[in-house]
Amino acid sequence: MGFLDTLFGRTKPIQPKLDDLFGLPSAAVQLEASTGFKPTGSGSVSFRAPEGKPFADIQKEVLELLDMDNGKPGGGLPVEVTKDTYGYTWLVSNHMSDEMDALVTDLHAVNSALVDGGFGPQLLCTLVSFSDERHRRLSLVYLYKRGTFYPFAPLAGNNRDNALELQVKGILGEDLRIEQDLTRWFPVWGAPGL
Repeated sequence: MGFLDTLFGRTKPIQPKLDDLFGLPSAAVQLEASTGFKPTGSGSVSFRAPEGKPFADIQKEVLELLDMDNGKPGGGLPVEVTKDTYGYTWLVSNHMSDEMDALVTDLHAVNSALVDGGFGPQLLCTLVSFSDERHRRLSLVYLYKRGTFYPFAPLAGNNRDNALELQVKGILGEDLRIEQDLTRWFPVWGAPGL
């Protein structure tokens, strides 16, 4: 950071490390052992899709890649693309619940393809979903621009299970880089795959 940045109060953003996503499988094991929450097999990447052919080409490549399962077209579970009310596109990858490694590889590939194509600033977050035997839902959300994770536990009526979120923060604090600023634990109501 330079002198003028300091003088004007500008800070450099934390550079995300997409490889941090590969910590999710071991975090999932820890989460299940501590809380009973198991992966659902669903994960998603949210981004603001810019107009134009270059982005459309990258999105098409990513979808073709994810629709392949060991080189066989159409062999895997379907990949969904949806748009939310805020204008963000969600690419949802589905796997069997015991295929966390494959799910994380898919999500990493989407993020990497967008970053490599120069569309990193359009990335919002990556989300991996869990549930327990009482059908409670939980997601681990990776904030691309912060390079951190946080738990999101939605309840009925647009409420959150804050106690569960803080419990998960304590459990996974050594496995994942958890966002320490709780005001950045944004709710992702209605996120596809949740």
